[in-house]
Amino acid sequence: MLYAILSQDIEDSLKKRQSARPAHIQRLQDLQDQGRLIIAGPHPAIDSNTPGDAGFTGSLVIAEFSSLAEAQNWADVEPYLAAGVYSKVTVKPFKQVFPQ
Repeated sequence: MLYAILSQDIEDSLKKRQSARPAHIQRLQDLQDQGRLIIAGPHPAIDSNTPGDAGFTGSLVIAEFSSLAEAQNWADVEPYLAAGVYSKVTVKPFKQVFPQ
C-alpha cells in the first residue's frame, strides 16, 4: 500500500537541511532503487522552485510500504528528523487515483 509522509520544518531549517541532505537523499534513492518511491520533494517557503535563503517549510514522500507500521518506522529514522530539521512528521495511508 502507498503511504504519504508529510513533514513540517522548524523555522530557519535551511542550514540543518543542507548538512543532513546527503543521508536524506540516499534513503530516497534506496526507495527508488527498490521501485517503491512514487514522489518526493520539499515545499519551498516561497513561490519558487529555487527559494534560495528562504528555504523550505517541509517535505512530502509518497512511497510503498507493507504496512502503516513499516512506513512509520521508516519515517522515524529520517536523517532530517534526527538533525532537528522537522518539527512534525505525519504518516498516513494514501490511495492513488490519478494518474492511473
